[in-house]
Amino acid sequence: MKIEQIYTGCLAQGAYYIESEGEAAIIDPLRETAPYIEKAERNNTKIKYIFETHFHADFVSGHVDLAKKTGATIVYGPGAKTGYDIHEGTDGEVFKIGNITMEILHTPGHTPESTTYLLKDENGKNHAIFSGDTLFIGDVGRPDLAIKSDVTEKDLAGMLYDSLHSKIMPLENEVIVYPAHGAGSACGKNMSKETYDTLGHQKEVNYALQKMPKEEFVEKVLDGLSKPPQYFAKNAMLNKEGYGSFDEVMQKGAVPLSAEAFEGVANSEGALILDTRPPQVFNKGFIPNSIFIGIDGSFASWVGTLITDIQQPILIVAEQGREEEVVKRLARVGYDNSLGYLEGGFESWKNAGKEVDSIVSISAEELAAKKAADSSINIVDVRKPSEYQSEHVVDAINAPLDYVNEQMEKLEQDSTYYMHCAGGYRSMIMASILKARGYENLVDIAGGFKAIAETDLEKTAYVCPSTL
Repeated sequence: MKIEQIYTGCLAQGAYYIESEGEAAIIDPLRETAPYIEKAERNNTKIKYIFETHFHADFVSGHVDLAKKTGATIVYGPGAKTGYDIHEGTDGEVFKIGNITMEILHTPGHTPESTTYLLKDENGKNHAIFSGDTLFIGDVGRPDLAIKSDVTEKDLAGMLYDSLHSKIMPLENEVIVYPAHGAGSACGKNMSKETYDTLGHQKEVNYALQKMPKEEFVEKVLDGLSKPPQYFAKNAMLNKEGYGSFDEVMQKGAVPLSAEAFEGVANSEGALILDTRPPQVFNKGFIPNSIFIGIDGSFASWVGTLITDIQQPILIVAEQGREEEVVKRLARVGYDNSLGYLEGGFESWKNAGKEVDSIVSISAEELAAKKAADSSINIVDVRKPSEYQSEHVVDAINAPLDYVNEQMEKLEQDSTYYMHCAGGYRSMIMASILKARGYENLVDIAGGFKAIAETDLEKTAYVCPSTL
């Protein structure tokens, strides 16, 4: 028996490859299927099943393409209705993979169809659970993503309590927990950086597995949940109804375009120009009206949060050699309408004599000097409210990047704003969006609050934010 966790850090997502005696199963695969197929071929193994723990909201699964390419059967738990062929399993149903078995444990709560898969080894002993978003390391899945007119988040939280207590907690302490996500995912609120653990240890340290009445559990699980990103519902629908071929998305999007052709497509297709270079490279020169979201930050989640039209045509400016990576990572969260990239990178745009824009960036020390000279300058902190409340510059305005589209109209276009986040990534995104909307007097603070904390700028942790 072989179990391999295939963890993707930018999505904080774990897919799984399970193999026994020439047969394999894949659990919650990513959109690109080649790694799973190549792994099976190297091992002379046939992929027999694709197990989906639920309709994922934070990424587009590769199950549909993988099934078409391998002939494997897609398995969901009870209640899953899809726009493509699946095997809808029943609670307690067992699937044989070589000389091991996988049993369905229907564990509704995160979503109604959420399912945990119990792996039993060659001797029939319970070995591991693949818990999807039902149980994380240090947390459980949020129960507010699949609410309907007849099912509330409280209903789902109650179902989650029952699932944990009736299906998971009675299992042996030595059973290994393999979840779908770790720290950094928006599918929970208190996930550990560890990507697997024993169930026994989770019974000791996970707040959601402690003894408590259902009412208390519901209250704790629902407390402090932030608004889910807008793309979650769209990704869940793609996973439920089906989607276009990943290979075709890559073929369409990974097309090199000269500066002239790039400009022509931008004008004719109404394409968004997405610049994915590092923030302190982007600010020195970029195509006017382009938006910065750096590939080396939390790229997928910010794309999904800020680009509200999942069908938006997108043109890419990237570091040379990373263009296909950008197309792939856009497709992972359902943004399939990439139309090509700027061949030769931003330098080719400059060399063609095209118009260039920039954003002023200053150090934290320079900001401190400006604040000392004029205490009325506008400092905009784009971090989350919880970060702002922990500590912030006195009189700084809290304008979280997450809600930029709702808040930007309250900023005055002729005012100057000094913008920062924690380290410089989010503030550059915010500045690029504002710049594209006609805000010209923007100054980014290099290094963000980490650098500001080392200056003598007056700071406070008093929880009374001035919010736009």
